[in-house]
Amino acid sequence: MGSRKHLRAERLKEEKKTQYIARLNNCPTSPRKMRLVADIIRGKEVDKALSILKYTKKEAAERLEKLLLSAIANWQAKNEGVRVEDSHLYIKEVFVDSGRMLKRLRPAPQGRAYRIRKRSNHVTIVIDSKNINN
Repeated sequence: MGSRKHLRAERLKEEKKTQYIARLNNCPTSPRKMRLVADIIRGKEVDKALSILKYTKKEAAERLEKLLLSAIANWQAKNEGVRVEDSHLYIKEVFVDSGRMLKRLRPAPQGRAYRIRKRSNHVTIVIDSKNINN
């Protein structure tokens, strides 16, 4: 590997140590339905986002709440001895990508068949802490 690539790889490795990410892969919900809930919490503080997800009626809200709690646990694992309340955590990024699609056939009139696409998605949450020292 060249020196430029090596330096970039080292820099990316250092940046990953300060990122707090949680991923949910192959969630059996359509990405469109998951994005509706993800858009609600994007950029919000963690406490506020948890309360929003708790009282949202959509099924995707339960899955996102669990994923957000996992991201907070990842933050706590890297920052031992620091309280979550004092760190002013917020949701830096939330994105929903399309996952694999199961394709099924449903019988239709006159010998035809309709294709059914059972969609899934991948959700990624990145949290960060706001610097209040400025």
